[in-house]
Amino acid sequence: MTQRGRATGRPKAGPRAPGRPRDDSSARRLRLRAVIEPVVNAAGYDLEDLSVSRAGRRYVVRVIVDGDAGVSLDAVADVSRALSKALDQAEETGGDLVAGEYQLEVSSPGVDRPLTLPRHWRRNVGRLVKVTVRGAGEPVAAAPGSPGTATGSTGRPTTDRQVTVRVVAADEHRVVLDTDAGPTGWAYDDLGPGRVQVEFNRLDEIAEDDLTDAGDDDYDDDVEDGDDEDVEGEER
Repeated sequence: MTQRGRATGRPKAGPRAPGRPRDDSSARRLRLRAVIEPVVNAAGYDLEDLSVSRAGRRYVVRVIVDGDAGVSLDAVADVSRALSKALDQAEETGGDLVAGEYQLEVSSPGVDRPLTLPRHWRRNVGRLVKVTVRGAGEPVAAAPGSPGTATGSTGRPTTDRQVTVRVVAADEHRVVLDTDAGPTGWAYDDLGPGRVQVEFNRLDEIAEDDLTDAGDDDYDDDVEDGDDEDVEGEER
């Protein structure tokens, strides 16, 4: 995790004028999203989450970005700089986006991020997840990495239940999970939010040269491959 702060001498918000409506948090997020999302998309990433919270007398604007190939530390830094510039330009032309001082934090999703959208499932193919499924699903004759085709119902349980399974494949319409009965497909409407399960026993998947590199003296312990949560902060 990396964090960088920069004080810009931004003036504090003064008292609210009589009759001036209190700044609505949802409206504030909409204003910020209108500036932030196009910049993130132009960089080749998806805006996964945007939140604004109070931290003492200032706000913290947290931006979560992700991509099919993940997000590196350098990418987080690049996106953070681009967002900082875009926010400055937006405020010069349209006034304050956030009333008062704020800090911008850009990061990649952590492993605790719930899987709710097709792209979340697609980016976690091969991983073990815990999820609530509705109904029996459809048995699938699927080649590895392919959504496959349905083969018909087998009369399995139709009630909601929580399962821990591996993601076989995912497309825009459904996800295929490796269940005890074999590969089974569910439409996204029949899935609850998925949670990636951390596996400590899959060291056989790590290449020998990766293990060697991990022992180098110049290895940065603050940066981990995979689901590192990279943070780049700008205090404004």
